[in-house]
Amino acid sequence: MFPDTQEWSGLKIVITGSCGGLGTALRELLGGLGAQVVGIDVEGSGAHVEADLSDEIQAKRAVEDAAATLGGIDRLIGAAGVVDTIHRAERFSADAFRGDIEGNLMSQFFVAQAAYPHLKGTAGAAIAMVSSVAGLDGGLGQAAYATAKAGIVGLIRTLAAEWAADGIRVNGVAPHLFATPKVAALPAETTERLLSAMPMKRVGELREVAEPIAFLLSGSASYITGQVLRLDGGSGLATEGLYRGRPRTEQ
Repeated sequence: MFPDTQEWSGLKIVITGSCGGLGTALRELLGGLGAQVVGIDVEGSGAHVEADLSDEIQAKRAVEDAAATLGGIDRLIGAAGVVDTIHRAERFSADAFRGDIEGNLMSQFFVAQAAYPHLKGTAGAAIAMVSSVAGLDGGLGQAAYATAKAGIVGLIRTLAAEWAADGIRVNGVAPHLFATPKVAALPAETTERLLSAMPMKRVGELREVAEPIAFLLSGSASYITGQVLRLDGGSGLATEGLYRGRPRTEQ
């Protein structure tokens, strides 16, 4: 039954984006379960290996350094990402659009590709990538970010199909509104508008992303691959349609 601390003891796990809010939550959760964790990030105390993962050479070197530190790789978590530019699509510069694609999508591909030789043939090998609800639904002002995150969904499903024969499962999560510094910095009216469309009416806790990721990497998910869990407090439900036409007292 998940979580089985005995299962996690000694597992060699690489986490990208390890200095961010989610990366920190993942390091604390998995380290607390007994796993050996190496983080990769641009900078910060949570990064055992520093690298710009949008650069192919740096990404491959970082993965090799992490594998050397751990003595191999059993699980990989791709939690690195950026939200650098918010513009309507017609105002996006080519450089800004390209930067979001490289930082969010290319980085995931480079890291997964570099980790493949280490994961192939490893018992229970699994990858979890972080996409976004924006990658499933789109997002106003997020043409580049949403495109990159949608690309991650395609990458997850393709790698799952190609690498299943090598014993590697590949899944992901698509979070919505969670307690990160960037969400905390949103204008109050923006947060209220987002919550108004969410049946659960609250911002998610980072453990509510970290724990589903851990589940997808665990033996409890051994028959699951190519899937993306939507973590959105129900915001993807057509609640207006469900309630339309009902008396107000039933709503």
